Amino acid sequence: MSEQLDEIGREQATLDRLYGRLDGLRAEARAQLSRMRLARVGGHHQNRSERDAFAQLYEDQLARLESAEENLCFGRLDLDDSPEPVYIGRIGLSDEHRQQLLMDWRAPASEPFYQATPASPGNVVRRRHLTTRQRRVTALEDDVLNLENLSEEQRARLSGEGALMAALQERRTGRMGDIVATIQAEQDRIIRLPREGTVVVQGGPGTGKTAVALHRAAYLLFRHREQIAKSGVLLIGPSLVFLRYIEKVLPSLGETGAVPMTPGQLYPGIDATVRDEPAAAALKGDLAMVRVLRRAVELRQRVPEETQVLHVHQQDLALTPGMVRQARERARRSGEPHNAARVGFVKTLLKQLGQQLAERLGTTDPAELPGLIDDVRRSRDARVALNLAWMPLTPQGLLRDLWSKPHRLAEAAAGILHADLSPLERPKDAAWTVEDVPLLDELAELLGEGPEQSGRSAVSSEEREYAAHVAEMTGVSEYVDADQLAARWAAEGPSTSLAERAAEDREWTYGHMIVDEAQDLSPMQLRALYRRVPSKSATLVGDLAQTSRANGARNWADILRPHLGNRFEAHELTVSYRTPAQIMELANRLLTAHFPELSVPRGVREGDWAPQFRRVPDTAAALSEVPAAAAAELDLLPGGRLAVIADGSLADEVLQRLRADDATGGRTAGVRGSIDAEIAVLTPVEAKGLEFDSVIVVEPRRIAPSAASGTAGGNGGRPSGATGIGDLYVALTRPTQRLVILGSGGSAIDEFTG
Repeated sequence: MSEQLDEIGREQATLDRLYGRLDGLRAEARAQLSRMRLARVGGHHQNRSERDAFAQLYEDQLARLESAEENLCFGRLDLDDSPEPVYIGRIGLSDEHRQQLLMDWRAPASEPFYQATPASPGNVVRRRHLTTRQRRVTALEDDVLNLENLSEEQRARLSGEGALMAALQERRTGRMGDIVATIQAEQDRIIRLPREGTVVVQGGPGTGKTAVALHRAAYLLFRHREQIAKSGVLLIGPSLVFLRYIEKVLPSLGETGAVPMTPGQLYPGIDATVRDEPAAAALKGDLAMVRVLRRAVELRQRVPEETQVLHVHQQDLALTPGMVRQARERARRSGEPHNAARVGFVKTLLKQLGQQLAERLGTTDPAELPGLIDDVRRSRDARVALNLAWMPLTPQGLLRDLWSKPHRLAEAAAGILHADLSPLERPKDAAWTVEDVPLLDELAELLGEGPEQSGRSAVSSEEREYAAHVAEMTGVSEYVDADQLAARWAAEGPSTSLAERAAEDREWTYGHMIVDEAQDLSPMQLRALYRRVPSKSATLVGDLAQTSRANGARNWADILRPHLGNRFEAHELTVSYRTPAQIMELANRLLTAHFPELSVPRGVREGDWAPQFRRVPDTAAALSEVPAAAAAELDLLPGGRLAVIADGSLADEVLQRLRADDATGGRTAGVRGSIDAEIAVLTPVEAKGLEFDSVIVVEPRRIAPSAASGTAGGNGGRPSGATGIGDLYVALTRPTQRLVILGSGGSAIDEFTG
């Protein structure tokens, strides 16, 4: 014991030195920031922009240093070819003489910390995990990879606790934490894959696929900052609840270059949270909608059935169907979107009508023709006729028109969609849904929106040279390049963040894209997403077993082939670290019974509690039992977080029961879907990607009925209980400690609960 304490003391001395250096760099950054803010500049706009740009750079540097406070150093490598150990941490640190004190976990030299094994140790003799709390070393764990090269003194100091298992046993906080200290080899290999192309990560519950995706974003921003930082990383999560849950991970790793969005936020100005019913969602998500929308646009480019007489300057001008048809074909051949092509369409007809007017007036002077054309353009008859033939359109107006006018939709879908279109019908003033967003995006491509402010400007070579000179003079050149600084000036200073600029610009293209729960995205949603990453540089993570879409594919090739062909690289995470083995076994039995072709993760952590199934007479009884059951769970896991998961038809009532009952002592979130209280009430879809110490699943038959219940059908030959299996699988696999199933029977899980 004394030897272990001595070793902890030695590591504590190293940690003190690292924190001392960190504090010094923070103080230096604060002083530089203060001087920059107090600096007096001339009235010229560029002078103020330069000052603001430098202030923003110092703020970013300070934010990176502040983010490293917790778990600054978590590892050490003893190498057979180096007399000094290499310490691994959250960020890289050097001393005043630029000697490396701490290696950033993303640097190539840190790879052996995650990937070395006894079978393939490389030059690693020993790997040490340091467990710290605040600024104190609390425990050590040593992995000996080359015993022969370990000295007698080092052998005597070996110690361990199990950093990964210790981290998994900690109580949940309602927010996801980074796993930088406990990344496993199979995760690290994926994190460090090259940026080019699309990487797909298939992983069951608890395998760390979300953490891998976020750490991959941090890694790519670190290794390819010059290529990615200016455009950012698009981070797509399934819900606002999920984005709030993960919001601290990337900042804790010192990265702010990610732009988080849900699929309902991809179109500027729209923040859709309402989801369509399955029938409507399936229709809107089908790639056939591309052809439907294209035809809907073409149908607004009309040729009149007969000649129209236009009155201009007391003269009658003839607008014939042939004239309109010829002008339309010429405009279409330009290949421009509808609104841009309309300009050429109108110009062609105005010129022909102007020539008619000149003939009617007997004018032969070519110099007078432009004035006559302008007279035609200003006339009411011409404006009405040309607008009726080729009306300027907006994505919102056209889509509302399709949904609110069945005859318009039927005309556009004829011969393309061979299904009942009534699920798409709705009032013109109905709220936008998540499934509408990719259709609006497609229409924006077809129609051509007006020039949008992207917040980006081209940087000239002179601006770049000037920025490089200023960066060198002010001492910031070590952590910012001239392009980055010049780009800040071109964007009119730092008052607008990258995320804000990207959100306002539908045509913004990103350096990389991270998508979580990718298995639930429709083909139209994926089409809209890949439009934002023309390079196809993306990381998609998900679990085919957790598919919620009624017609969701169970094969990544089927999901991605329409967008990528076979140009993607698939990897699978096979070990569930989060979910206790007893719970994982129950969930896997359910899944395998309905989808035997899918692989299931292996649980490696034996929990303290087996899953509990509490049978009640009916749904009313289940709802009545929830408050007492929730209170009991929190008493068993003091300081922990509980999720009560129920189908959407019950979730609101569950929340009301919890808030009205004194049993939980007011520990329930005030609104459904919130994760800011000890008890969260969620639907399975809202719970995706989240984790809790304990979970109560209420009336699972409402989520996934059993085959015998006869309440489901149309599942492609699978048992009727296959309906909702993915959602129930999600609900069962959210806990890190305890699972309670509270139901009245008739669910797909009944036969596996004894």
